[in-house]
Amino acid sequence: MTDQREEITDTGKTDTPERVEDVEKGRKSKEEEAQEGYSGAHRESKVRKGSRKKTLERPHSKQRLKKRDSSLKEDMQLKRRVSSEEEKSDEGQSSVDFPASYLTQIKAIKDALKTTVADNTAIVKVVLVPVEQMITFTYKLGVLLRQLKEQFSTLLNIPTKHLQFIFEGKAVKPTETLIHLGVQPNDNVKLELVSLNPTRYPIKPLYRKIQGVHDVITVRVQSGTKLYQDITVEIERIDFKKPFLGGFRHKVTGIEYHNAGTQTVPKKVPEKLNIFSRETQTISERKKLVATTSRTSTQMTKIGVYVSNMTDKLLTPGEYFTAAQYHAKRLAAIIVLQKYYRRWHAINVVARLREQKRLRLEWEEQERLRKERLKQEWLRRDYERRVNPYSADDFELLFHSLELWRQEQLDRIDESYTGAKRKAALCELLEKETQIIASIGRQRNHANNRKYEKSVVSFLQKCSAPKNWKSFDNKTTHMDTQFTIRARELQDIYNCIIIKDICEDERLDVLLTLKHTVKEHECKLTQDILELIDREVDLMMRGVKSCNLEGLRKRIATLFLQYIKTPLFNPEVARYLKVPQDPAKFYKSIYFCRGCEMYLPSTEFAISSTSYHVSKCRQCCSLDNEARQREAFLKYKLLLKQLYQTEADYEDDSKIAYLMQLQDLQYLIENIWASQSALSAWDDLYDLVTVRWEKEKEWAPWNCILLTKDEASAHLKMKNIEEGYEPVFIHRIKHKHILARNYFSEIPMMAAFLYEERGIKKGELEEEDDEYEEDLEPKVAQYETQMSVMLPPIVPNTNM
Repeated sequence: MTDQREEITDTGKTDTPERVEDVEKGRKSKEEEAQEGYSGAHRESKVRKGSRKKTLERPHSKQRLKKRDSSLKEDMQLKRRVSSEEEKSDEGQSSVDFPASYLTQIKAIKDALKTTVADNTAIVKVVLVPVEQMITFTYKLGVLLRQLKEQFSTLLNIPTKHLQFIFEGKAVKPTETLIHLGVQPNDNVKLELVSLNPTRYPIKPLYRKIQGVHDVITVRVQSGTKLYQDITVEIERIDFKKPFLGGFRHKVTGIEYHNAGTQTVPKKVPEKLNIFSRETQTISERKKLVATTSRTSTQMTKIGVYVSNMTDKLLTPGEYFTAAQYHAKRLAAIIVLQKYYRRWHAINVVARLREQKRLRLEWEEQERLRKERLKQEWLRRDYERRVNPYSADDFELLFHSLELWRQEQLDRIDESYTGAKRKAALCELLEKETQIIASIGRQRNHANNRKYEKSVVSFLQKCSAPKNWKSFDNKTTHMDTQFTIRARELQDIYNCIIIKDICEDERLDVLLTLKHTVKEHECKLTQDILELIDREVDLMMRGVKSCNLEGLRKRIATLFLQYIKTPLFNPEVARYLKVPQDPAKFYKSIYFCRGCEMYLPSTEFAISSTSYHVSKCRQCCSLDNEARQREAFLKYKLLLKQLYQTEADYEDDSKIAYLMQLQDLQYLIENIWASQSALSAWDDLYDLVTVRWEKEKEWAPWNCILLTKDEASAHLKMKNIEEGYEPVFIHRIKHKHILARNYFSEIPMMAAFLYEERGIKKGELEEEDDEYEEDLEPKVAQYETQMSVMLPPIVPNTNM
């Protein structure tokens, strides 16, 4: 009775062999449902935690849960019975003998129970965020998400610690499995993969084909009456671009519809190794006699036979022509075809030539108009320079024009008058010249005033400008310091002081603000400013007109500008003063001018490459030129500037061109090239440029040529000079190069480059040309001696 009670299940039924067979039969149908979960209790908890939305989406979910619970209970009971029976059989205490087939079935059920749910698979769709690319894999339910991260880390080249899976908006731990996420066998789950450091490790789309990765879809197929079967279909990814097979566009919505194509990879066309062969261009002929397949017969009227001739036709033979006539006819037809083809070809050639001619004429017309515009623009600027001179070059042009006019008048007077009349004409010419010089002087004073005002405004803007710098993202940052704010306040006060035509109340407010600003510091300068302010206020109260106060107001503005330029009152101004605050630095770069007898900084002296000592400053040289020669150097300045620009464009580390000064270029143009083009003898220097003779070598006085701009452009396009010019012209150019080499070799710096170009050393120079060495060395020694005895800098007198 005890053994029988132990074999009774929870349902009150004994476990007979027939019952075991029924259980085995029912196990096969319930095995799939048992593999979808974990243990019974854990499965029930997962079902309770699932959302209602997910429960509603699954059909017959309640019935499936009930069946699963009942099947799990039976499985647990059966497992306990089997384990207890095994123990009894091992100890030899079993009171019931079971047949061998029954034990075999029990072992099969036990092996089936050992199969865990984790061995089943599920379809995982991984979405790469933010590229929105979906990649589908098939994984077992027991796989760890850490293994998935390692796989995607290899594909994306991103470290594993910077990747994170997200499921239903929540981050997933690496130690979790698909079972923890509630995934069932053969189910589809969607995971999102994001980068924790998108700046350094951004997720990029995968364009290469991944081995073993397919898109998987589940298709439900009806297999019978009210019977459906789910079939998993894998779609293979193809990494080639599908061809466009046509389509149409909806006229109303504008949506394009493309014709569908297959997913099979197209066959590759075999590569043709040799398509240009004699066999492909030659027709193979062969002769073969062929007999007709059907025989024909004729019938005519005879005795006993009548044949009607109503349908007979009378054929007249045509003109017979021989093979020669046939070939002659073919030749005539060919000639006609060739004639029409040649006519068509000639029409096309003429049309192309006509089009080229039209384009050439248009280009020539555009070039002519461009040159005319440039000429008119140059004339307009030259007229503007003469009418409203502003720069030093403009006044050079005025004095040069005055000298040309004076020379013309002198020649006319010498030709027309003699004796007393000549003296009277010369006096009249001198008086006119004096008046013109006075007019130019007034214009110069006016220009200097404008320059002074402009320089003051620029100086104040520099002092009050904020500090600027660019950050790593090319954004400019502006920063104001206490010194720039102070400079800006003083600039605003100065701008208010120099304003004219304002009412008395506003002027009094400006003077009051100025007075409070200046009172902050007590010195001789501020006392003078305060006295002038009080004087202007007193005169304004007495009703003095504004025109009579202009001189007083200019004095106030000048003294306040001096106040602004004092670093003690405006610290920011110390960075922009030309005179350094340290006297020791000031004395090191001061030299004596023999013209104006003043001590000036070294920047005020113009030293040419042939000068040996400092003599006159720039202003004295300009004044001497206006009084004596009255030459205009603007055209040579333009030539020198253009030379610097063209040599900089070559980017071949040329140096000789940058040693050329204004006087050197003037000598080269006037004495070597005679101020005209070497090809066309064009003498307008504004249209001439000096370029390299051999463009492979750097520019030098012995490797240059003076040409017009168009000629220079054509010269630089030539690859071989000997082919472009005649030998006589080349000999003439090389002769000018020899003259330039002989002159510029006297300049020590030029001579050094000349020796380097020739590859001559000092020791070899004596053997090759003793006379040249004897003439050169004293000049170099004299240059070094004179530079060493140059006026020393001023030393402050310490005895005072």
